Amino acid sequence: MKRIVIIPTYNEKANLANLIKDIRSLDLNSLDILIVDDNSPDGTADIVRELQKHDERLHLIVRPKKLGLGTAYIEGFHFALNHGYDRIAQMDADYSHDPKDLVKLFEEVEKYDWVIGSRYVTGINVINWPLKRLLLSYGANVYTRVITGIPIKDGTAGFKCWKSTVLKNIDLNSIRSQGYSFQIEMNFRAWKKGYQFHEIPIIFIDRLEGQSKMSKKIIREAVFMVWKLKIYSLFHRI
Repeated sequence: MKRIVIIPTYNEKANLANLIKDIRSLDLNSLDILIVDDNSPDGTADIVRELQKHDERLHLIVRPKKLGLGTAYIEGFHFALNHGYDRIAQMDADYSHDPKDLVKLFEEVEKYDWVIGSRYVTGINVINWPLKRLLLSYGANVYTRVITGIPIKDGTAGFKCWKSTVLKNIDLNSIRSQGYSFQIEMNFRAWKKGYQFHEIPIIFIDRLEGQSKMSKKIIREAVFMVWKLKIYSLFHRI
């Protein structure tokens, strides 16, 4: 059983070394780590290269410029599938996802096709977000469920673990969405193909260091993406 966690980065120098250290402290000795860095000007990739000298299970892809979260994950998924990984996790680099929860994700994915670390499956488990940001996130998930019919409480979550069979049967090259939209689209495509998901509760903590990557463009894309997915599914294009 080959396992990997994919972590996209852009200017995460303040967090990344400690995050990798914390992941390595878990009872996941066979876990590989893939960093997909968008040529961070703060030297994030240099930190990874230094750590690689002592960690053969740490991998790095450096892309030429900032290309977005969705394409970073797609590139990571292709890497994982091409190298024969069976279980493929994804998480943020900013400590909003507790690395300890990776253990639960990998345990639960043995029972399901993919597992979501959910902020909303047992209420609202978010710390340090302003009310406006919380309402935006929670509202986006209600909106997504109403329009698409997908019964996921936290469809915009970025903390997930997949069985490779799911990703192999999704046309990854056709996905162009980013941010919220990327998470929604991946969930929707997997769900429409009949794969079984499970949400486990996590505590989401707003990033410890650095700046949020959220933008108005990402929000607008998510608003329209759910309708696109709905229409495409009606014409059996997903």
